[in-house]
Amino acid sequence: MFDTVLVANRGEIAVRVIRTLRSLGVRSVAVFSDADADARHVREADTAVRIGPAPAAESYLSVERLLEAAARTGAQAVHPGYGFLAENAAFARACEEAGLVFIGPSAEAIALMGDKIRAKETVQAAGVPVVPGGRDPELADAARALGAPVLLKPSAGGGGKGMRLVRDLSVLDEEIAAARREARASFGDDTLLVERWIDRPRHIEIQVLADGHGHVVHLGERECSLQRRHQKIVEEAPSVLLDEATRAAMGEAAVQAARSCGYRGAGTVEFIVPGNDPSSYYFMEMNTRLQVEHPVTELVTGLDLVEWQLRVAVGEPLGFAQEDVRLTGHAVEARICAEDPARGFLPSGGTVLLLNEPQGDGVRTDSGLSEGTEVGSLYDPMLSKVIAYGPDRETALRRLRAALAETVTLGVPTNAGFLRRLLGHPAVVAGELDTGLVERVVDELVTTRVPEEVYEAAAAVRLQALKPRGTGWTDPFSVPDGWRLGGTPKPPAFPLRVQDPVTYTPRGTAEVTDTAVTVTLDGVRHGFHRAGDWLGRDGDAWQVRDHDPVADSLSQAAHAGADSLTAPMPGTVTVVKVAVGDEVVAGQSLLVVEAMKMEHVISAPHAGTVAELDVTPGTTVAMDQVLAVIAPTEEAR
Repeated sequence: MFDTVLVANRGEIAVRVIRTLRSLGVRSVAVFSDADADARHVREADTAVRIGPAPAAESYLSVERLLEAAARTGAQAVHPGYGFLAENAAFARACEEAGLVFIGPSAEAIALMGDKIRAKETVQAAGVPVVPGGRDPELADAARALGAPVLLKPSAGGGGKGMRLVRDLSVLDEEIAAARREARASFGDDTLLVERWIDRPRHIEIQVLADGHGHVVHLGERECSLQRRHQKIVEEAPSVLLDEATRAAMGEAAVQAARSCGYRGAGTVEFIVPGNDPSSYYFMEMNTRLQVEHPVTELVTGLDLVEWQLRVAVGEPLGFAQEDVRLTGHAVEARICAEDPARGFLPSGGTVLLLNEPQGDGVRTDSGLSEGTEVGSLYDPMLSKVIAYGPDRETALRRLRAALAETVTLGVPTNAGFLRRLLGHPAVVAGELDTGLVERVVDELVTTRVPEEVYEAAAAVRLQALKPRGTGWTDPFSVPDGWRLGGTPKPPAFPLRVQDPVTYTPRGTAEVTDTAVTVTLDGVRHGFHRAGDWLGRDGDAWQVRDHDPVADSLSQAAHAGADSLTAPMPGTVTVVKVAVGDEVVAGQSLLVVEAMKMEHVISAPHAGTVAELDVTPGTTVAMDQVLAVIAPTEEAR
């Protein structure tokens, strides 16, 4: 076994890899950018090395700096985690040339499977069924031959980025041009392929494990059909769709796909499966790395996949055959992301003020968080993963819903409450899944209404703060109990704001501590976690701020007749297309704000003139910060 391994990643996956290294007695080396100097993965590693400024291009994506860190710390091997350079063939080759073991497949296998077109051709030659489609340069002709709907995909892409569904072939040329722009911006390569779109498909993937001695096994499947914007958000093992015969057939197809590229290590072969005909499965792609959702496979097989990555990388043979693999029980995973469902799932950020991550009793949380963590806009929005295991699917789902209700990340809006409600949706409970389900039911699961008890709890916190402390005489006029000379007591009213401003007068009873609030309203008790002006329960959280009506009135007066454009999320302004004094038309693109790999275009709400412009390219902005003010034309007033 290795003595020292450098983990070329950050966040929850770095913490996850370090955990296994520690269990094996292997010294771990973390790397960090300036933004991550006090991150959890840095504190948990045996050694940590600064590799550059906050932007990933100057730190986590710098091959030179990573190799230098490995040399300085005596690392013998590099574990890439997922994301960043995990599927970068040039990085794997550079590690090998530097005398380091890359804990993953060969550079040749990464390059082959990273090219979706070559990958499809290779596995098809090995007898693996693929989705009918075509490629450049006959892309448009192939799409028209397939007939609508079709799916455009970047050949060099991954993770659902750059994919475009075309249901109307009259706009095919425009969609192809847009897909090329996205592919070029995301991957530096605008080569596309087109595939027949399968309506209401299920996304099922097979975990494979291969050693350097010719042994390849599969570890069963994972169902990954619950997705938003082609991004997985919930995964489970095994799938309720497959019977034993189909599982065995898909598993053998995945093994053949791995053999076709000389694969070594842990990898995943992804299939698209028609929900009404599970026997008709098609290869989509192979991920040449550890998957985000690997814990569900670990829980149902009892195998530590990171440990087996290490053992294979050091040259050990697999210690078991295909017939030794058993799937026991059921596991489900939910991805906790820094995003705000109430604001259209835009990326969020902030400081983690209060953290509770459930563990034990069939529940596991893989996380890179700790209290005080600053969640910024530079990296991927996934913060942690909550995984539940049970003897059957019903138990696993119930445990995961309960665990999400216990998950607290006050200070940073997350999707935990949304995921809890999704896992309780009748279609999910029944296992009637497909990749479009979440988008169809999202409006049922997201609410912008703030429950009255939230305001009651926020008012109770403020009322507690007003109460006099200490002993001795107290001026009766300073006690916030509504007492007045010769008058009827009137409780104080508090101007508050979550989204829209309200003036709230408490009418129940409350118990307030530094970390919790319990209110009783109309005979019902409601408990909240509390940190600063944040309140949370059942995975949901609200920041209840004080509202100053006078300040708002002054602000509205200052911008009378004009519209302020504000940042929809914390991030960085990457593009500014106008200047003060420019005339704009309704819908014109003015600025672009980027956060956590997502771009948001700020457009003119009406025709007018740019009266104020408070940002330039590179400006870091907070959520709701004013970016520009557009004075409307007479016609737009």
